[in-house]
Formats: sequence, C-alpha cells, structure tokens
Amino acid sequence: MRAIRYTDDMIKEFREKGFWTDETFYDFWAKNAKEYPDREALVDSKNRVTWAQAKELIDRLAYRWVEMGLQKYDRIIIQAPNEVNAFLARIAAERAGLISLVVYAYMRQKEISYMIEKTDASAVVIPNIYRKFDYLGMYGELRKLSPNLKHIFLLQEEIPAGAPEGTASLIDLFKEPVPEEKLKVLDERRFDPFSDVAMLTSTSGTTGLPKLVEWNIAPRLCTAKGRVDIWNLTVEDATAAIAPFAGGAAGTLTYFAAPLVGAKTVLLEEFTAENALELIQKEKVTCIGVVPTHLVRMLEQQVDKYNISSLRFIRSAGGYLAPDVGQTAEKTFGGVITSDLGTQDVGSVSGCRVDDPSELRRRTVGRPLFGNEVRLVGEDGNSVQPGEPGQLWFRGPNSPAGYYRDPELTATVFNSDGWATTGDIVKYDQGCLWIMGRAKDMIIRGGQNIYPAEVEGLLQEHPKVKVVAIVGYPERELGERACAFVVTQPGTTLTLPEMVAFLKEKQLASFKWPERLEIVESIPTVGDSGKVDKKVLKAKLEKML
Repeated sequence: MRAIRYTDDMIKEFREKGFWTDETFYDFWAKNAKEYPDREALVDSKNRVTWAQAKELIDRLAYRWVEMGLQKYDRIIIQAPNEVNAFLARIAAERAGLISLVVYAYMRQKEISYMIEKTDASAVVIPNIYRKFDYLGMYGELRKLSPNLKHIFLLQEEIPAGAPEGTASLIDLFKEPVPEEKLKVLDERRFDPFSDVAMLTSTSGTTGLPKLVEWNIAPRLCTAKGRVDIWNLTVEDATAAIAPFAGGAAGTLTYFAAPLVGAKTVLLEEFTAENALELIQKEKVTCIGVVPTHLVRMLEQQVDKYNISSLRFIRSAGGYLAPDVGQTAEKTFGGVITSDLGTQDVGSVSGCRVDDPSELRRRTVGRPLFGNEVRLVGEDGNSVQPGEPGQLWFRGPNSPAGYYRDPELTATVFNSDGWATTGDIVKYDQGCLWIMGRAKDMIIRGGQNIYPAEVEGLLQEHPKVKVVAIVGYPERELGERACAFVVTQPGTTLTLPEMVAFLKEKQLASFKWPERLEIVESIPTVGDSGKVDKKVLKAKLEKML
C-alpha cells in the first residue's frame, strides 16, 4: 500500500541526504537478539523477556497470523494497557506486513467504531476485561460494522464461554516454535520503509472524531534516531512507560527509540504515583515517559521514601508542563526534564538535549530535529524578523505520509512542497524554539486532547440545552480542565451530574467530560457573526476562579 504523500522525488531527496535508511524497526529487534541475547528487552509485572526471547516470540506470532490467512497490508487494531504481550504484538504486526493501529485503552464505541469502519480492520488485539470494562463485548458488537473484522485476539489464555466466533488466545499463538526455514514467508512480507504504509496513529479532529494518520517506516525511524541522539540513549538505559505506550509521551521513548540501542523497556500497567515510584526504584529506571499530570501526582508523594537515584531524564509530553512544576520535579527526582514539539498530524519538529541548560529545557521545545527546515511566518504571510514571533512552519524527513487514504484532507495540512504548520506561535532565540501560544482552542487535560466542538455537538442534543460553549481553564495537576457554559431551555435547569450522565450515555470517553458547569443567560458572540467569543468566556471564568 503506497503512502499517499511522499513522492519519488521526496524519497530520493531524504535518502540521498542520509535522513532515511532502508531499515525497519524489526531489524533492531533481530540485531539486539544477536548482540544482546540475554539482556532484558521488556518487563511488566508478570513477564520478563530477553532480546533473544522477544525476537522468537515476535516471529512466532507473525508467522501464526500469516498462517491464519491475514494478508499483507491488512489492518490490525491493538487496544491494550501497558503490557509485554501487547507491545510484542505491535512489532509482530510489522514483521507480518500488517498495518497496525495502536489506540488508548480508554477509547470507547464512539471512537473505535469510526476506526473500524475507516480502516476496514481485519483483526484486533484486546484484553477481555480491563478496569471492569468488557472489551470483548464491545468488539463483539462493533464487528457488526465490518464483515472483514474476522479475528479477535485476547491477551489471555482462556477464551470465555460465548465469545464471538473468531476469538483466539494471543498467548497460545506465542507458544508453538516455528522452524527457521518457515520464516522466509515473513521476509517476503517485509515493508518497504520508504513507500509502504506500515502503521497508523490516531489523533482527534476538530469534531472530536479520530483522524487516522498513515506512516511509512523511514520518517518514524528518522525521528527515533534523532531522539536517541538528543537523549544520549544507550544500551545501559532502562526506559519506562509511565504513560500509555500507545501514545507519544511514552511510546516515542519506549517503542520507537529504546530498541535502536538495545535499552530495556519497563511497562507500568496501572498508574498510581506510588506504583510509578516503586517501579523506578525496583528496575533502576533511567528515563521515563510521562504526561505532566503524572509528575504532579508523583510530586505529591513522600519521594524520599524511594531510591530513584538511577533516574537520568524525564520525557514529559502531551501537554503543557508549568516551569515551576518542571523545576520542582528536577530537584525532587534528580532527573532532568526534556521537552519537545510535535503532533500526530504533522510529525516531530524539535527537541531539547538532556545536557542543555535548565532554562532552555524548561522554557523551550529545543532545536529543530536533524533534517527539519523551519520558518516563522507573520500575519502578512512573510517570514518574520529574527527574534520576532510568528506561526511555525516546517518541512523535513520526520513527518507522516498524511491522513489515511485521504489526499484531500492531507492537502489541507501539507502543501505540495511538504511544508506544514503546528498552529503554534513561536519565536526563535538561542538556537531554540520558544512557544508563545497555541493558535487552536484545543484543551489538553492530563496529556489528552479535548476538542470543544465534539462535546458541544453532543451537549447540544440534550433536551435542556439551548446553547453551549466549552472552554478550558488552567489547573495545576492536569494542566487544563474543561468548563461548559450553558444557556438552558426556558423553564429548565441543568446540573453537572445530569450533564455527565448524558455524555456517558453518549459513550464519550470520560476525560472529555466537562468538570465545571456554568449556567448563563447568554453566550457572547463576535460582533454579529454568530461565532462564540471564547475569549470573553475565558476572561469571565478567570475572574470566577
């Protein structure tokens, strides 16, 4: 399946400049199995796997999938918490030539149904029950949306009574050895790292429905190598996914970067601040991937009870990290904070080095990654003067191939020359990019994106709601929370519990539910355009707070 955005000329450019190579991510697992066979590769609370064992398990699973009739370029959805077997399934999908889409465990029917229909997925990897939620039951219903969804692989040995047809144990598929000569079929299904779509990521659109981003391997590998460089990552490191490995905060560190140097990855299945600190102590973790919320909650603990002297750096992403929180975290944990800039839509832009001065690490998003061209544009469309703020545009070998099978939507983000914008207003100073503000009104709560239009659209269906506007407000622990300003229908009242219950019935992920409700007589608009003036609402909310 050809990646839609990268032309032959662009591929040639990035190869000749040395940004792109013909390697795949699986190549590094195979390499590590030879060079470090007995070193640990993956660890969770129940499993410890060496590089040699990991490669063998990956090969077994990939071969069984081929044997079961999954075709090259078939799409497979992996929805699971942090655990070794789910992590292995992701790389096994690449080995088998399957296009993987790894999604957060908290996603529900509304988001997943769209993904299944959009990708026409053939298989899913899921837990049966996790956090009291019935994933098998959900996918049993969702498979009705797509006749092609024939395989459900459970992250457990036992298949529950009454499980849908086509349900199998992923654990069982790991068990049976595969003769070396039979693995040639996997070599024949190897992705072309330059032109083939090999993986998908999801990102919320302005309506809240997931947009699916397609990636060839070369740009993801280019970014991973850039991160290895700025983090000084080596085989002696032990990385930890405190945030879900399905996302960028922890996934970039653990799934994409760590295997390039043979570093161990430890997976925290269930986050609590105590669990995270105990994990760092037990496994002598040197670097962690978190969202700011995790840091705030960990700082609330009696940290000196734990020996976390091994911690070298903290990769915080997925939301705004207040400078004072970063400073306190460095002083308390001993590891330095490193920040960067990038989005699922446009790719990775920049990053701080772990040995940069503290001011740059805490107040900037670092230098453009190797190969990226950057320019700052003013409102007149021209480049701004040095030191002046402007909208960030960039081009380079660290970007995705576009939106999945959608050239028209892709063209709204990338121009014909490959330039794109993050929507951020930045200035360039001391060799680094300084974020001045976001052009979007997106709310980032605990590392998760909330797009007001989605929540507003659902609440507008509530019989008591006449008009609604969602805005964000700052909060120390989560970064931001959402507030709903509502004009109710005449003669009605609305309470926060009622609003939350309604959104729950709509099967909207819980992190998107507003946590504050303000009943107002009217919603301010910009002139007579009818467009909601959210600046006024934010100012009003600020006074309330």
